[in-house]
Amino acid sequence: MPEVQNAVNPAANLGGQPVVAAGVASTGSAAGVAGAGSAAGVAGAAGNSASGVKNRLRVEGATIGYDKRTISEELSVEIPDKSFTVIVGPNACGKSTLLRGLSRLLKPTKGQVVLDGADIHSYKAKDVAKRIGLLPQSSIAPEGIRVADLVARGRHPHQKLFQQWTEADEKAVVEAMDATGVTPLSGRLVDELSGGQRQRVWISMALAQQTDILLLDEPTTYLDITYQIELLELFTDLNLAGHTLVAVLHDLNHAARYATHLIAMRGGKVMAEGAPTDIVTADLVEEVFGLKCVVVPDPIVGTPQVVPLGRDRARV
Repeated sequence: MPEVQNAVNPAANLGGQPVVAAGVASTGSAAGVAGAGSAAGVAGAAGNSASGVKNRLRVEGATIGYDKRTISEELSVEIPDKSFTVIVGPNACGKSTLLRGLSRLLKPTKGQVVLDGADIHSYKAKDVAKRIGLLPQSSIAPEGIRVADLVARGRHPHQKLFQQWTEADEKAVVEAMDATGVTPLSGRLVDELSGGQRQRVWISMALAQQTDILLLDEPTTYLDITYQIELLELFTDLNLAGHTLVAVLHDLNHAARYATHLIAMRGGKVMAEGAPTDIVTADLVEEVFGLKCVVVPDPIVGTPQVVPLGRDRARV
């Protein structure tokens, strides 16, 4: 695909100087992805703890917040390897704060976030960016950039000073675009794409980074229902292909349907965690969200589906 090859090569299109690929490598837009995914992760933290094996990414007794405002205290949670973990909870409960802590963007004032057996802040930013990627709530592409050029920026953590674009870089970018279905868009301007297409491009950039873990902060927000489902199906495919994903979602039914491991938060604390079928109950939903409901099996896949009672019926 010559048109892809020409568009991808940042030496040809960006003056030979790749730009930081955001995510964990910097505090900018999107970044890498992760290895370790599939339904095996449902056993997650409990299974690994029982066998004495620690998960790659976990939080140990951490106090996390912004400036002098504490969001979570003494927070401990493990991200099961080989899982699609989804964090849910009401607004301002600490979901995105936890994700930022996991990504190294926030440093705990107490406790630690552990990555591969060491405090995540003991690593250099570029080393973390080779293992973890972050897709933040909003990503802004440079004006006039084409799809393949943006995806190519995911290779930044692997670049060295004065290093030329390699066949390995080319292969990583082409495979990333193929995996997300954006290869036909490779020559188009990012600004011309729909919201769902742009999200797929950012995810492609993350995949091109070839990390093991991908953190997604509200990736379906502001998208219509069709694009939401397309992205969730894509995340499931990535999980089954061997990636560990951690996402913050607002839609509890989407979380229950697609997650292999669910973390429910309220007031900065983890109220419950486990497989959706094990923890999603009417009592939990009322405790976490203050919503009276009934929980029934999803008619398609059998996962828990939350049906609100509504204000009037909730009084009965």
